Amino acid sequence: MLGFLVYACSFYGCGAYGFRPSNPPEGIRTLYIPSFQNSSGFSEANIIDNFTIKLKDLITRDNTFLLADEKIADGSVRCTITGVTDEPLVISGNETVTKRKITVTVSASFRNLKKDKEIWNKSISNFGEYNSSNAGFSERDLGVQSAIDKISNDILIELTSNW
Repeated sequence: MLGFLVYACSFYGCGAYGFRPSNPPEGIRTLYIPSFQNSSGFSEANIIDNFTIKLKDLITRDNTFLLADEKIADGSVRCTITGVTDEPLVISGNETVTKRKITVTVSASFRNLKKDKEIWNKSISNFGEYNSSNAGFSERDLGVQSAIDKISNDILIELTSNW
């Protein structure tokens, strides 16, 4: 019986209620996140702002880190959009593309500013789908936003996991 209690206490005490630990890396409580950069050549007007706002919003809502100015932050996350591909996903019987897939790749680095040491540097890709129609770029914008949402969540998971 005592063995069961020790097992149960250690199991429930180790984060059984969540999917990831809630502790940030040692000594990093505040983050500086500058605007994303774009070296992809993709000319969507709001992609930089949409990415930056989405990532900051996720980090704020997650409540693991506080956002801060670079001069006082413990760590920084810098991201560059390095690639965007747009390709057919579904082709109907009459050779018409009905759905497309847009894949976005971001280079992200997480740095301990107090120790001037890189914690990680990763390439993160994800995608969004959209209907191919005569509606112009409005449908594509939905696919881009879906990719932004997924990548921002992937970056948050990388920031808060494995500590």
